[in-house]
Amino acid sequence: MPPTISPHHHYVIGFTAALAVGYVAIALFQHTAPIQRLRRLGGDWTAAVVPRFLAIITFLAGALLLFSGATPAVAGRLQWLSAWIPLPVVELSHFIDNLAGVMLLILARGVERRLDAAYHLTIGLLVAGIFLSLLRALDIEQALVLALMLVTFVPSRKYFYRKSSLIEERFSASWIAAILLVTLGSIALGLVSYANLHVSTDTFFRFATHAEAARFLRASAGVLAALIVFAVLRLLRTARTPIPRPTQDDINDARAIAANYPQAAAQLAFLGDKSFLFNERRTGFVMYGVHGRSWVSLGDPIATPGEAAELIRSFIHLADQNSGWAVFYKVAPTLLYLYLDHGLNVVKLGEEARVSLADFSLEGSNRRNLRRVWRKMVDDGYTFEMVQPNGIPPILPQLRAVSDEWIDQKQAREKSFSLGAFDEDYVSRYPIAVARKDGRIIAFSNAWISGQKAEVEADLMRYTADAPAGIMRFVLIEMMLWARNEGFVSFNLGMASLSGLSAHRGAPIWNQLAVAIRGYGERFYNFQGIREFKQWFYPEWEPLFLASPGGAARPLIIANIASLISGDLQGIVKK
Repeated sequence: MPPTISPHHHYVIGFTAALAVGYVAIALFQHTAPIQRLRRLGGDWTAAVVPRFLAIITFLAGALLLFSGATPAVAGRLQWLSAWIPLPVVELSHFIDNLAGVMLLILARGVERRLDAAYHLTIGLLVAGIFLSLLRALDIEQALVLALMLVTFVPSRKYFYRKSSLIEERFSASWIAAILLVTLGSIALGLVSYANLHVSTDTFFRFATHAEAARFLRASAGVLAALIVFAVLRLLRTARTPIPRPTQDDINDARAIAANYPQAAAQLAFLGDKSFLFNERRTGFVMYGVHGRSWVSLGDPIATPGEAAELIRSFIHLADQNSGWAVFYKVAPTLLYLYLDHGLNVVKLGEEARVSLADFSLEGSNRRNLRRVWRKMVDDGYTFEMVQPNGIPPILPQLRAVSDEWIDQKQAREKSFSLGAFDEDYVSRYPIAVARKDGRIIAFSNAWISGQKAEVEADLMRYTADAPAGIMRFVLIEMMLWARNEGFVSFNLGMASLSGLSAHRGAPIWNQLAVAIRGYGERFYNFQGIREFKQWFYPEWEPLFLASPGGAARPLIIANIASLISGDLQGIVKK
């Protein structure tokens, strides 16, 4: 006679299933912020709730298959089944049914993350589970439950739009614990159900209609092997698929848009390290880079304010499709309401210095220090020239020598993403401000030119080791005078990081932490000195912000941005 399961065993099954599924349900719904964010993005509460509900159903289906595989079949059904179904089919169905169970436990995470592949695989496994339940033990009740789950799942296709791989998904401690709880619980249940089980090679390889204990042993070994293989695949997973680089048409369109954009920093789009997301009419774009899970837009969209809302929404959706975090780095105050409307958190990064050129001169008591520096440079024989792009190729070797010397003396390395780097093609695109002494180039800075003659911004600022202390002030003074004479409205001196943050008791925690970092990090990065240098020119200061997910994700996002700028983790700790 085949062993039968006692009421006590039914209690064990119910308690273990309820515990595991309840654990997953709590883990999925304990944080309401993601749900609120999805509601803002989708405008429909079902878009936030349905995938989480289906994740619980998927997890429950996996638990059901594992628990049923660890208990004896209903008396008499195997005998009837053996008259119609060959024994190898019964054996294989039992084994695959348990593998389908553990795969559903894993896929539940992908369902919760709204992965396209998880949706299709889950439907396939539910269909397989229905047939396998009938083939392995004529378990009609289980097949009906799985069919109801399938009916619930199929109409929800629209909620599964992400294209990333399940192997790439992060499994939290809660998910790992829940999967292990169900798996080990099913094995424990099997050991209790088959109390007289003798674990041996003979038992493991015993094949007979009523050899259910042997089938349980083989299925359990297969389940554990599947978990080990999945864990190894995650450890050995390849890097994420590279983000497509812009085509020449993309670059041409972006260049035409940037040429009319009133902020000079739009020229950072052409460093060669960014991808572009255009709107449908290709009249605006987002320039972005990806590191880790952070999809980082540099600044606000390069578009009119009316077009920016569409691009922000599209970029958030793109990052979300790829299971990433949408991040907007160094954004101005004007569009903050759009980022807040999309559920992003906003924190201040620092302040940007901008000099009004209409009233800029070396006259007056406020400018006497600048006037003194400029006069000393002129009296010492230093000259200035604004070299246009067609005149740059002959002086490129001298510029390269100055740049290399500057990097060597600063023990620095070239940056990227939000800062320019010395690349001959790149520096040849823009006017170069050059300071000479006796015909030798001592210092230079390239100038980004905005559209509508709105502003000029100094990018690279490099000088030789023997250059006098005031050389870059001299270069900037001359650049501003040149820009004023050319009819530009303002001159952008760039951002002073962590500048203008208040650390009073009622200030946000981010402000207090940033101020502490500024204090402790002063010896590594001259935060205060940079602001004081820019203050020589009496600029107007405008705050810049980071719009991104908050909480525990923010430190990782900051590290990802730093890696984008510095090239790698090693570059973060170098100047």
